[in-house]
Amino acid sequence: MTTLIEKDQIQNYIGFESEATDWLTIDQDRINQFADCTLDHQFIHVDPERAKETPFGTTIAHGFLSLSMLSYFSEQYSVVINGVYMGINYGFDKVRFLAPVKVGSRIRAKAKILAIDEIKPGNFRVNTEVTIEIDGETKPALVAEWIGVQMVA
Repeated sequence: MTTLIEKDQIQNYIGFESEATDWLTIDQDRINQFADCTLDHQFIHVDPERAKETPFGTTIAHGFLSLSMLSYFSEQYSVVINGVYMGINYGFDKVRFLAPVKVGSRIRAKAKILAIDEIKPGNFRVNTEVTIEIDGETKPALVAEWIGVQMVA
């Protein structure tokens, strides 16, 4: 759930850790659609028969598919400054893919606010460490340091 904060509360949220989001199942249809969008049809993602012969034993989601789900999950874990009228994806400082997401797996996100800085009046850069967990696995799918800018009226 999004957490709404006031500008004068920003420093209280450095280090804030969100609750885990809802689970999302990564099915073969989603993987195939992502392959079509990105033109990345490597067999490990889209050919279940050939993928059975790999160490994974099945198809796996593209790392970038898992990363792209941050946009979806962010609606559930974000810290939003009251009065925000627009948010901008500013990029990443670090992304690491740590474990494959096998077809049929469920993933969810957890986030930790690393920094919130006013970079110019009304523009706040928010650095967030996001972890995508895989249900039943000890290693996360990925850890990313994601940067966004919130424009506040």
